[in-house]
Amino acid sequence: MIRIFNGLVMTMCEDTAITDDEVWIDGNKIIYVGPSKTDTPAFEQEIDLQGNLLLPGFKDAHTHSAMTFLRSFADDLPLEQWLNEQVFPMEAKLTADDIYWLTRLAILEYLTSGITASFDMYFQPDAYVKANIDMGFRTVLCGSLNNYGGTVEQLEEDYLRFNNCHPLVSYQLGFHAEYTTSKELLEGVAKLAHKLKAPVYTHNSETKKEVEGCKERYGMTPTQLFNKLGMFEYGGGGFHCVHMDEEDLRIMKEKGLYVISNPASNAKLASGIAPIQAMVERGIPVALGTDGPASNNCLDMFREMFLITALQKLALEDASALKATEVLKMACVEGANAMGLAACNCIAAGKKADLIVLDLQQPNMQPLNAIDKNIVYSGSKQNVIMTMIDGKILYRNGQFFAGCDCEEIYRKANQIIERMTTK
Repeated sequence: MIRIFNGLVMTMCEDTAITDDEVWIDGNKIIYVGPSKTDTPAFEQEIDLQGNLLLPGFKDAHTHSAMTFLRSFADDLPLEQWLNEQVFPMEAKLTADDIYWLTRLAILEYLTSGITASFDMYFQPDAYVKANIDMGFRTVLCGSLNNYGGTVEQLEEDYLRFNNCHPLVSYQLGFHAEYTTSKELLEGVAKLAHKLKAPVYTHNSETKKEVEGCKERYGMTPTQLFNKLGMFEYGGGGFHCVHMDEEDLRIMKEKGLYVISNPASNAKLASGIAPIQAMVERGIPVALGTDGPASNNCLDMFREMFLITALQKLALEDASALKATEVLKMACVEGANAMGLAACNCIAAGKKADLIVLDLQQPNMQPLNAIDKNIVYSGSKQNVIMTMIDGKILYRNGQFFAGCDCEEIYRKANQIIERMTTK
């Protein structure tokens, strides 16, 4: 058993209220959250927070982890050119072993950013899953069916297999995007969602060109097309959702769909600013993702939190738009809910011990006028001093405890990109 004490706790169960409660962990679960007790059980480990803050881990609700190999390789290009001339040709060279090592590199970065789970869409799922299991990281895979690979039958097989392979691994139905997926395949995914009574996730309305292309093909937006096909009868959501009209938002609200926003990637690729404030006002749940490290280029939830609120304030010319409390909820709670990880969405008895500690004894966190605002507006990865997943400390005070040799991972990543770029 582990006792965490002598600090501040932001449970995120309802809001960003802070207490000085203790948290006890048995195995991978939280068993007690409350005041100190005189009659305590025997603990194997006691963690003295020394006045620092414990909160639920951040959830990266949209990413392509293994794209670490393209970090700072394909930049400063329009989206279509970036994809077709840089990303796709390089991805064609990837092997399963590459995916394994590149994913491990991403996990190191997640841990330093206080991210305790990822919602990942990419190739070679077996290699990807092995990397996460080997490092003790929690992940949710998202199906990536499209015209260039996969079948509806394979999607069903993966759903059943990966939802029963390991406690740290789960799987959600998904496809890449409308513009890469035929109507026949889309109809197949919709039928599968009904068969499995499962939610569906996809890239949705990331660019104006994507939306206009869908209108030319089907006479409606991607959201409206998916809804017409019966895709969302059991929920789901969309990654990006930048260019959404009123009917799209109505559908998102009616179907209880999640928006997973990726503000840094959307800004860097000049895709646009999603109408997040309008979504929040309509009661549409919004989560946060980094997107892949080829388009971001980092896996940093602090940057996403700052950008999502700053861009709303800028776009609406309203400094009161999208308050810090809403943003923290997106990063900790709604991400977990969108990913099907309700057991990891807050700090309460019975929940999974996916926790982080933020160092408040840093200049950027002082004075403690409003800790939630400090996290969103001035927080950074330097404040993350502990990341715990499933009751195990994987990162603490700059050191990794994730069963890995960092230097070996860095060496492998550089060897991979060197091989790819050698003519």
